Amino acid sequence: MLSRSIVRATLIALCLFCVDRQAFAESTSLTINEVYPGLASGALSYAKDANLPQGVLLRAGVLQITANELQQDVDNARSDMREQLKKNAFFHLEQLATKKLLLIAAKQDSNSAAAKNDDELITDYIAKVTNKVEVNDTEVTKFYEANKEMCGGATLGQVKDQLREYVLQQKQQDTVDKYIKTLGQRMPIEVSSSWVREQAKSAKDNPVDKARSSGLASLIDFGSTGCRPCDMMTPVLANLKQKYSGKLNVLFVHVKEEPVLASRYGIQTIPVQIFFGKDGKEISRHSGFYPQIEIEKQLQAMGVMQ
Repeated sequence: MLSRSIVRATLIALCLFCVDRQAFAESTSLTINEVYPGLASGALSYAKDANLPQGVLLRAGVLQITANELQQDVDNARSDMREQLKKNAFFHLEQLATKKLLLIAAKQDSNSAAAKNDDELITDYIAKVTNKVEVNDTEVTKFYEANKEMCGGATLGQVKDQLREYVLQQKQQDTVDKYIKTLGQRMPIEVSSSWVREQAKSAKDNPVDKARSSGLASLIDFGSTGCRPCDMMTPVLANLKQKYSGKLNVLFVHVKEEPVLASRYGIQTIPVQIFFGKDGKEISRHSGFYPQIEIEKQLQAMGVMQ
């Protein structure tokens, strides 16, 4: 005969198995990215999916953001951006929360908060986060070798200083991105469960997220027309699309037409190629022109064969 403790444990397991994903998240306080993989890209990655008071979208200590405040922020945006912001309301909330959370941290860290405006405080605080980031000659050389085409035939010696500054900026941005992404690990952040549930559906209604959920590996190129290395990618993408038809999603995203989507995926420069596995998870990304032979090496490493 089974003991009462075993029977009880079995019943609990069955109950947990039967509840839906959102109810389970609410009962165990899962993070946003555990409930909705890929939805959050920054400060809300580790935020908790929680039941909040009506009209409250986010709560983090003394910080509270309401639906009215978010809507007002959307209304104040450029008219050509409003529809994209509404469709990506979760991302917009994440950006708004990031600035407010950084400001709180900056004020706590600063000794002269009263003498500076909010943007200056955040800028100074970010400078402290990145002040130890450095670039060595090996990193500059490696970037040059991978992006010779983007340098227009110039030698390493001719562009070394410019490339050093560019690589430094990239490393600093990566440091800031990582810092922002872990804000939710350093302070308790809660986001309205019912609101996120609706926004998750809307946020995935775009070509990139549809490709990621298709069951195929994906190569997404973020760029723009008129950008020399971007234009150089055009025939490469066309060749790959034909060569790997039915085995690989190959998409081009025009960042000027989809600025919010580009921001969601952390695009700072163009072109950028992002590789996603069959499960939709990002595997790697590359900045600048990427020759087809190098792309195919990456595809082979991912298990995508012709």
